[in-house]
Amino acid sequence: MPIPSNGQPTPNPRQPVDIARILLIITILTALTVGSLYILRPFLPGLIWATTIVVATWPLMRAVQRRCGNRRWIATTVMLLLLLIVIVLPLYQAISTLALHGGEIMAAVKSLPSYALPPPPGWIHDIPLVGQRMSTEWQTLSDAGPGGMLAKLEPYVTIAARWMLAHAAVVGVFVMHMVITIIISGILYMNGEAAGRFVVRFATRIAAQRGAEAVKLAGLAIRAVALGIVVTAVTQSALGGIGLALAGVPAAGIITAIMLMLCLAQIGPLLPLLGGVAWLFWHGAHITGSLLLVWSIMIAMLDNFLRPILIKRGVNLSMLLILSGVLGGMFAFGIVGLFIGPVILAVTSTILNAWINEQPPLPQVEAMTNDESAKAAPTQALADASRPRT
Repeated sequence: MPIPSNGQPTPNPRQPVDIARILLIITILTALTVGSLYILRPFLPGLIWATTIVVATWPLMRAVQRRCGNRRWIATTVMLLLLLIVIVLPLYQAISTLALHGGEIMAAVKSLPSYALPPPPGWIHDIPLVGQRMSTEWQTLSDAGPGGMLAKLEPYVTIAARWMLAHAAVVGVFVMHMVITIIISGILYMNGEAAGRFVVRFATRIAAQRGAEAVKLAGLAIRAVALGIVVTAVTQSALGGIGLALAGVPAAGIITAIMLMLCLAQIGPLLPLLGGVAWLFWHGAHITGSLLLVWSIMIAMLDNFLRPILIKRGVNLSMLLILSGVLGGMFAFGIVGLFIGPVILAVTSTILNAWINEQPPLPQVEAMTNDESAKAAPTQALADASRPRT
Protein backbone atom coordinates (compact mmCIF):
# COMPACT_ATOMS: atom_id res chain seq x y z
CA MET A 1 0.00 0.00 0.00
CA PRO A 2 1.56 3.34 -0.96
CA ILE A 3 2.21 5.81 1.88
CA PRO A 4 2.01 9.53 1.01
CA SER A 5 4.06 12.26 2.59
CA ASN A 6 1.52 12.86 5.36
CA GLY A 7 2.26 9.39 6.71
CA GLN A 8 -1.30 7.99 6.40
CA PRO A 9 -1.91 5.08 4.03
CA THR A 10 -4.46 5.58 1.30
CA PRO A 11 -7.06 2.81 0.88
CA ASN A 12 -7.15 0.74 -2.27
CA PRO A 13 -9.74 1.81 -4.83
CA ARG A 14 -13.01 -0.12 -4.63
CA GLN A 15 -12.99 -3.27 -6.74
CA PRO A 16 -15.67 -3.36 -9.45
CA VAL A 17 -18.54 -5.80 -8.94
CA ASP A 18 -19.28 -8.20 -11.80
CA ILE A 19 -23.08 -8.15 -11.55
CA ALA A 20 -23.57 -10.27 -14.67
CA ARG A 21 -21.37 -13.05 -13.25
CA ILE A 22 -23.23 -13.00 -9.91
CA LEU A 23 -26.64 -13.17 -11.62
CA LEU A 24 -25.44 -16.02 -13.84
CA ILE A 25 -24.22 -18.01 -10.82
CA ILE A 26 -27.53 -17.44 -8.99
CA THR A 27 -29.47 -18.55 -12.07
CA ILE A 28 -27.41 -21.73 -12.47
CA LEU A 29 -27.70 -22.63 -8.77
CA THR A 30 -31.45 -22.02 -8.82
CA ALA A 31 -31.88 -24.17 -11.92
CA LEU A 32 -29.83 -26.98 -10.37
CA THR A 33 -31.84 -26.83 -7.13
CA VAL A 34 -35.22 -26.80 -8.88
CA GLY A 35 -34.15 -29.60 -11.22
CA SER A 36 -32.91 -31.76 -8.36
CA LEU A 37 -36.13 -31.28 -6.40
CA TYR A 38 -38.18 -32.08 -9.49
CA ILE A 39 -36.25 -35.30 -10.08
CA LEU A 40 -36.60 -36.29 -6.41
CA ARG A 41 -40.27 -35.28 -6.27
CA PRO A 42 -41.63 -38.89 -6.11
CA PHE A 43 -39.38 -39.57 -3.12
CA LEU A 44 -39.87 -36.31 -1.21
CA PRO A 45 -42.92 -37.42 0.85
CA GLY A 46 -41.13 -40.60 1.90
CA LEU A 47 -37.93 -38.66 2.65
CA ILE A 48 -39.79 -36.15 4.81
CA TRP A 49 -41.64 -38.89 6.69
CA ALA A 50 -38.49 -40.97 7.14
CA THR A 51 -36.52 -37.98 8.42
CA THR A 52 -39.30 -37.09 10.83
CA ILE A 53 -39.60 -40.65 12.16
CA VAL A 54 -35.84 -41.18 12.50
CA VAL A 55 -35.29 -37.85 14.27
CA ALA A 56 -38.19 -38.53 16.64
CA THR A 57 -37.09 -42.08 17.47
CA TRP A 58 -33.29 -41.63 17.37
CA PRO A 59 -32.86 -41.77 21.19
CA LEU A 60 -34.88 -44.98 21.25
CA MET A 61 -32.71 -46.49 18.52
CA ARG A 62 -29.55 -45.62 20.46
CA ALA A 63 -30.99 -47.28 23.56
CA VAL A 64 -31.80 -50.42 21.56
CA GLN A 65 -28.30 -50.38 20.09
CA ARG A 66 -26.70 -50.27 23.55
CA ARG A 67 -28.74 -53.30 24.60
CA CYS A 68 -27.72 -55.18 21.43
CA GLY A 69 -23.99 -54.95 22.02
CA ASN A 70 -23.60 -51.70 19.98
CA ARG A 71 -24.48 -53.55 16.78
CA ARG A 72 -26.24 -51.00 14.60
CA TRP A 73 -27.73 -53.44 12.10
CA ILE A 74 -29.62 -55.29 14.85
CA ALA A 75 -30.94 -52.02 16.29
CA THR A 76 -31.98 -50.89 12.79
CA THR A 77 -33.85 -54.14 12.18
CA VAL A 78 -35.67 -53.84 15.51
CA MET A 79 -36.64 -50.23 14.81
CA LEU A 80 -37.95 -51.06 11.33
CA LEU A 81 -40.07 -53.87 12.76
CA LEU A 82 -41.42 -51.48 15.41
CA LEU A 83 -42.10 -48.97 12.65
CA LEU A 84 -44.17 -51.53 10.79
CA ILE A 85 -46.13 -52.58 13.87
CA VAL A 86 -46.67 -49.23 15.57
CA ILE A 87 -47.01 -46.74 12.69
CA VAL A 88 -47.50 -48.33 9.29
CA LEU A 89 -50.05 -51.03 10.12
CA PRO A 90 -52.41 -48.80 12.20
CA LEU A 91 -52.36 -46.03 9.58
CA TYR A 92 -52.88 -48.52 6.78
CA GLN A 93 -55.75 -50.11 8.69
CA ALA A 94 -57.40 -46.74 9.31
CA ILE A 95 -57.13 -45.60 5.69
CA SER A 96 -58.11 -48.96 4.19
CA THR A 97 -61.11 -49.15 6.54
CA LEU A 98 -62.41 -45.80 5.31
CA ALA A 99 -61.73 -46.76 1.69
CA LEU A 100 -63.39 -50.18 2.11
CA HIS A 101 -66.57 -48.67 3.53
CA GLY A 102 -66.57 -45.69 1.17
CA GLY A 103 -69.55 -47.03 -0.75
CA GLU A 104 -71.53 -47.50 2.45
CA ILE A 105 -70.77 -43.93 3.54
CA MET A 106 -71.91 -42.45 0.23
CA ALA A 107 -74.98 -44.72 0.21
CA ALA A 108 -75.93 -43.43 3.65
CA VAL A 109 -75.62 -39.86 2.37
CA LYS A 110 -77.75 -40.61 -0.71
CA SER A 111 -80.42 -42.28 1.42
CA LEU A 112 -81.06 -39.11 3.41
CA PRO A 113 -83.95 -37.94 1.16
CA SER A 114 -85.99 -41.06 2.03
CA TYR A 115 -85.21 -41.04 5.74
CA ALA A 116 -87.73 -39.54 8.13
CA LEU A 117 -86.47 -38.70 11.59
CA PRO A 118 -88.76 -40.09 14.32
CA PRO A 119 -89.92 -37.86 17.19
CA PRO A 120 -87.36 -37.27 19.96
CA PRO A 121 -87.47 -39.60 22.96
CA GLY A 122 -88.53 -38.16 26.29
CA TRP A 123 -85.11 -38.33 27.92
CA ILE A 124 -83.67 -35.82 25.42
CA HIS A 125 -85.76 -33.05 26.98
CA ASP A 126 -84.45 -33.91 30.44
CA ILE A 127 -80.77 -33.35 29.58
CA PRO A 128 -79.52 -30.38 31.63
CA LEU A 129 -78.84 -27.05 29.89
CA VAL A 130 -79.23 -28.21 26.28
CA GLY A 131 -82.05 -30.75 26.49
CA GLN A 132 -84.92 -28.39 25.66
CA ARG A 133 -83.21 -26.89 22.62
CA MET A 134 -82.10 -30.31 21.33
CA SER A 135 -85.63 -31.63 21.70
CA THR A 136 -87.06 -28.60 19.85
CA GLU A 137 -84.60 -28.91 16.94
CA TRP A 138 -85.16 -32.67 16.76
CA GLN A 139 -88.94 -32.17 16.69
CA THR A 140 -88.53 -29.58 13.92
CA LEU A 141 -86.62 -32.04 11.77
CA SER A 142 -89.17 -34.75 12.50
CA ASP A 143 -92.08 -32.50 11.52
CA ALA A 144 -90.33 -31.56 8.26
CA GLY A 145 -90.72 -35.11 6.97
CA PRO A 146 -88.28 -37.12 4.81
CA GLY A 147 -86.70 -34.02 3.27
CA GLY A 148 -86.02 -32.22 6.53
CA MET A 149 -83.03 -34.34 7.50
CA LEU A 150 -81.53 -33.87 4.05
CA ALA A 151 -81.95 -30.10 4.06
CA LYS A 152 -80.07 -29.73 7.36
CA LEU A 153 -77.34 -32.34 7.08
CA GLU A 154 -76.61 -32.93 3.40
CA PRO A 155 -74.24 -29.97 2.84
CA TYR A 156 -72.05 -30.88 5.81
CA VAL A 157 -72.21 -34.66 5.45
CA THR A 158 -71.53 -34.56 1.71
CA ILE A 159 -68.49 -32.32 2.11
CA ALA A 160 -67.10 -34.45 4.94
CA ALA A 161 -67.75 -37.72 3.08
CA ARG A 162 -66.13 -36.50 -0.13
CA TRP A 163 -63.10 -35.22 1.79
CA MET A 164 -62.63 -38.51 3.61
CA LEU A 165 -63.01 -40.58 0.47
CA ALA A 166 -60.67 -38.34 -1.52
CA HIS A 167 -57.98 -38.76 1.14
CA ALA A 168 -58.70 -42.35 2.11
CA ALA A 169 -59.07 -43.98 -1.31
CA VAL A 170 -55.37 -43.61 -2.11
CA VAL A 171 -54.33 -46.79 -0.35
CA GLY A 172 -52.00 -47.78 -3.19
CA VAL A 173 -50.17 -44.44 -3.09
CA PHE A 174 -49.99 -44.68 0.68
CA VAL A 175 -48.43 -48.15 0.51
CA MET A 176 -45.85 -46.91 -2.00
CA HIS A 177 -44.92 -43.98 0.23
CA MET A 178 -44.68 -46.26 3.25
CA VAL A 179 -42.31 -48.62 1.40
CA ILE A 180 -40.11 -45.67 0.44
CA THR A 181 -40.32 -44.37 4.00
CA ILE A 182 -39.18 -47.68 5.47
CA ILE A 183 -36.25 -47.98 3.04
CA ILE A 184 -35.06 -44.41 3.69
CA SER A 185 -35.57 -44.87 7.44
CA GLY A 186 -33.29 -47.91 7.38
CA ILE A 187 -30.62 -45.93 5.53
CA LEU A 188 -30.87 -43.02 7.98
CA TYR A 189 -30.76 -45.34 10.99
CA MET A 190 -27.55 -46.89 9.66
CA ASN A 191 -25.92 -43.58 8.68
CA GLY A 192 -27.62 -41.08 10.97
CA GLU A 193 -24.45 -39.52 12.36
CA ALA A 194 -23.05 -38.77 8.91
CA ALA A 195 -26.37 -37.29 7.76
CA GLY A 196 -26.58 -35.18 10.91
CA ARG A 197 -23.03 -33.84 10.44
CA PHE A 198 -23.82 -32.93 6.83
CA VAL A 199 -26.96 -31.01 7.81
CA VAL A 200 -25.12 -29.18 10.62
CA ARG A 201 -22.24 -28.22 8.30
CA PHE A 202 -24.70 -27.00 5.69
CA ALA A 203 -26.60 -24.90 8.25
CA THR A 204 -23.35 -23.56 9.73
CA ARG A 205 -22.16 -22.57 6.26
CA ILE A 206 -25.32 -20.51 5.84
CA ALA A 207 -25.79 -18.96 9.30
CA ALA A 208 -22.72 -19.90 11.37
CA GLN A 209 -23.58 -20.71 14.99
CA ARG A 210 -27.24 -19.81 14.54
CA GLY A 211 -27.55 -22.39 11.78
CA ALA A 212 -26.29 -25.18 14.03
CA GLU A 213 -28.68 -24.06 16.79
CA ALA A 214 -31.57 -24.01 14.29
CA VAL A 215 -30.84 -27.62 13.29
CA LYS A 216 -30.81 -28.70 16.93
CA LEU A 217 -34.06 -26.85 17.60
CA ALA A 218 -35.71 -28.45 14.56
CA GLY A 219 -34.88 -31.91 15.89
CA LEU A 220 -36.26 -31.05 19.33
CA ALA A 221 -39.45 -29.65 17.79
CA ILE A 222 -39.98 -32.83 15.74
CA ARG A 223 -39.58 -34.98 18.85
CA ALA A 224 -41.93 -32.73 20.82
CA VAL A 225 -44.67 -33.00 18.19
CA ALA A 226 -44.15 -36.76 17.84
CA LEU A 227 -44.48 -37.16 21.60
CA GLY A 228 -47.22 -34.63 22.26
CA ILE A 229 -49.47 -34.72 19.19
CA VAL A 230 -49.11 -38.18 17.69
CA VAL A 231 -48.86 -40.17 20.92
CA THR A 232 -51.83 -38.30 22.40
CA ALA A 233 -53.91 -38.84 19.24
CA VAL A 234 -53.11 -42.57 19.09
CA THR A 235 -53.85 -42.95 22.81
CA GLN A 236 -57.20 -41.15 22.62
CA SER A 237 -58.38 -42.98 19.51
CA ALA A 238 -57.28 -46.37 20.89
CA LEU A 239 -59.07 -45.81 24.20
CA GLY A 240 -62.14 -44.54 22.37
CA GLY A 241 -62.17 -47.56 20.05
CA ILE A 242 -61.89 -49.93 23.02
CA GLY A 243 -64.85 -48.19 24.69
CA LEU A 244 -66.97 -48.39 21.54
CA ALA A 245 -66.16 -52.07 21.02
CA LEU A 246 -66.95 -52.99 24.62
CA ALA A 247 -70.22 -51.03 24.45
CA GLY A 248 -71.28 -52.93 21.34
CA VAL A 249 -71.49 -49.91 19.01
CA PRO A 250 -71.49 -51.06 15.35
CA ALA A 251 -68.74 -49.95 12.95
CA ALA A 252 -66.34 -49.35 15.82
CA GLY A 253 -63.36 -49.70 13.46
CA ILE A 254 -64.62 -46.95 11.16
CA ILE A 255 -65.36 -44.65 14.09
CA THR A 256 -61.89 -45.32 15.53
CA ALA A 257 -60.26 -44.41 12.21
CA ILE A 258 -62.29 -41.19 12.10
CA MET A 259 -61.29 -40.44 15.69
CA LEU A 260 -57.60 -40.86 14.84
CA MET A 261 -57.85 -38.35 12.00
CA LEU A 262 -59.84 -35.90 14.13
CA CYS A 263 -57.32 -36.20 16.97
CA LEU A 264 -54.41 -35.56 14.61
CA ALA A 265 -56.31 -32.52 13.33
CA GLN A 266 -56.64 -31.33 16.96
CA ILE A 267 -60.45 -31.51 16.81
CA GLY A 268 -60.68 -34.30 19.36
CA PRO A 269 -62.48 -37.63 19.61
CA LEU A 270 -65.63 -36.38 21.33
CA LEU A 271 -67.93 -36.02 18.29
CA PRO A 272 -67.62 -39.66 17.08
CA LEU A 273 -67.91 -40.90 20.65
CA LEU A 274 -71.07 -38.86 21.21
CA GLY A 275 -72.49 -40.49 18.11
CA GLY A 276 -71.94 -43.89 19.74
CA VAL A 277 -73.53 -42.62 22.96
CA ALA A 278 -76.57 -41.39 21.02
CA TRP A 279 -76.89 -44.77 19.27
CA LEU A 280 -76.88 -46.59 22.62
CA PHE A 281 -79.51 -44.30 24.13
CA TRP A 282 -81.62 -44.65 20.99
CA HIS A 283 -81.65 -48.43 21.37
CA GLY A 284 -82.54 -48.30 25.05
CA ALA A 285 -79.10 -49.16 26.50
CA HIS A 286 -79.18 -46.26 28.96
CA ILE A 287 -76.70 -47.69 31.46
CA THR A 288 -74.15 -48.59 28.79
CA GLY A 289 -74.71 -45.23 27.12
CA SER A 290 -74.14 -43.39 30.39
CA LEU A 291 -70.93 -45.32 31.04
CA LEU A 292 -69.70 -44.61 27.50
CA LEU A 293 -70.56 -40.92 27.96
CA VAL A 294 -68.41 -40.74 31.10
CA TRP A 295 -65.64 -42.62 29.32
CA SER A 296 -65.90 -40.25 26.34
CA ILE A 297 -65.59 -37.16 28.53
CA MET A 298 -62.53 -38.62 30.27
CA ILE A 299 -60.88 -39.39 26.92
CA ALA A 300 -61.70 -35.92 25.57
CA MET A 301 -60.08 -34.33 28.63
CA LEU A 302 -57.00 -36.55 28.40
CA ASP A 303 -55.14 -34.30 25.98
CA ASN A 304 -55.45 -31.29 28.30
CA PHE A 305 -52.73 -32.64 30.58
CA LEU A 306 -51.07 -35.45 28.58
CA ARG A 307 -50.14 -33.36 25.52
CA PRO A 308 -48.47 -30.46 27.42
CA ILE A 309 -46.45 -32.89 29.54
CA LEU A 310 -45.17 -34.77 26.48
CA ILE A 311 -44.42 -31.63 24.47
CA LYS A 312 -42.50 -30.01 27.33
CA ARG A 313 -40.36 -33.13 27.55
CA GLY A 314 -39.28 -32.58 23.95
CA VAL A 315 -38.70 -28.84 23.71
CA ASN A 316 -39.27 -25.75 25.83
CA LEU A 317 -41.55 -23.83 23.49
CA SER A 318 -44.88 -22.09 23.85
CA MET A 319 -47.88 -24.41 23.62
CA LEU A 320 -49.65 -21.81 21.44
CA LEU A 321 -46.70 -21.84 19.02
CA ILE A 322 -46.72 -25.63 18.78
CA LEU A 323 -50.49 -25.91 18.27
CA SER A 324 -50.49 -23.09 15.70
CA GLY A 325 -47.75 -24.87 13.79
CA VAL A 326 -49.61 -28.19 13.96
CA LEU A 327 -52.93 -26.80 12.69
CA GLY A 328 -51.47 -24.39 10.13
CA GLY A 329 -48.96 -26.95 8.87
CA MET A 330 -51.62 -29.60 8.43
CA PHE A 331 -53.86 -27.28 6.42
CA ALA A 332 -50.91 -26.10 4.32
CA PHE A 333 -48.98 -29.36 3.72
CA GLY A 334 -51.38 -32.14 4.66
CA ILE A 335 -50.71 -34.75 7.33
CA VAL A 336 -46.93 -34.27 7.14
CA GLY A 337 -47.51 -30.62 8.02
CA LEU A 338 -48.09 -31.81 11.59
CA PHE A 339 -44.30 -31.86 11.86
CA ILE A 340 -43.24 -29.29 9.26
CA GLY A 341 -45.42 -26.48 10.68
CA PRO A 342 -44.09 -26.55 14.27
CA VAL A 343 -40.49 -26.89 13.04
CA ILE A 344 -40.79 -23.82 10.80
CA LEU A 345 -42.46 -21.70 13.49
CA ALA A 346 -40.06 -22.87 16.21
CA VAL A 347 -36.92 -22.14 14.18
CA THR A 348 -38.29 -18.79 12.98
CA SER A 349 -39.32 -17.72 16.48
CA THR A 350 -35.99 -18.71 18.03
CA ILE A 351 -33.86 -17.01 15.37
CA LEU A 352 -36.02 -13.86 15.57
CA ASN A 353 -35.73 -13.72 19.37
CA ALA A 354 -31.97 -14.29 19.19
CA TRP A 355 -31.59 -11.48 16.67
CA ILE A 356 -33.73 -9.09 18.74
CA ASN A 357 -31.90 -9.85 21.99
CA GLU A 358 -28.43 -9.76 20.45
CA GLN A 359 -26.27 -6.81 21.44
CA PRO A 360 -25.05 -4.78 18.45
CA PRO A 361 -21.29 -4.69 17.78
CA LEU A 362 -19.19 -2.19 19.75
CA PRO A 363 -18.41 0.18 16.84
CA GLN A 364 -22.12 0.35 16.05
CA VAL A 365 -22.92 1.15 19.69
CA GLU A 366 -20.30 3.92 19.71
CA ALA A 367 -21.66 5.35 16.47
CA MET A 368 -25.20 5.36 17.91
CA THR A 369 -23.91 7.07 21.07
CA ASN A 370 -22.08 9.73 19.05
CA ASP A 371 -25.19 10.39 16.97
CA GLU A 372 -27.30 10.81 20.09
CA SER A 373 -24.69 13.16 21.60
CA ALA A 374 -24.58 15.19 18.40
CA LYS A 375 -28.36 15.51 18.36
CA ALA A 376 -28.45 16.49 22.02
CA ALA A 377 -25.70 19.12 21.72
CA PRO A 378 -27.79 21.91 20.06
CA THR A 379 -30.56 21.39 22.59
CA GLN A 380 -28.13 21.67 25.48
CA ALA A 381 -26.53 24.80 23.96
CA LEU A 382 -29.93 26.42 23.54
CA ALA A 383 -30.79 25.62 27.15
CA ASP A 384 -27.50 27.13 28.34
CA ALA A 385 -28.08 30.27 26.29
CA SER A 386 -31.58 30.80 27.65
CA ARG A 387 -30.47 30.35 31.24
CA PRO A 388 -30.20 33.78 32.99
CA ARG A 389 -26.70 34.84 34.00
CA THR A 390 -25.96 36.14 37.48
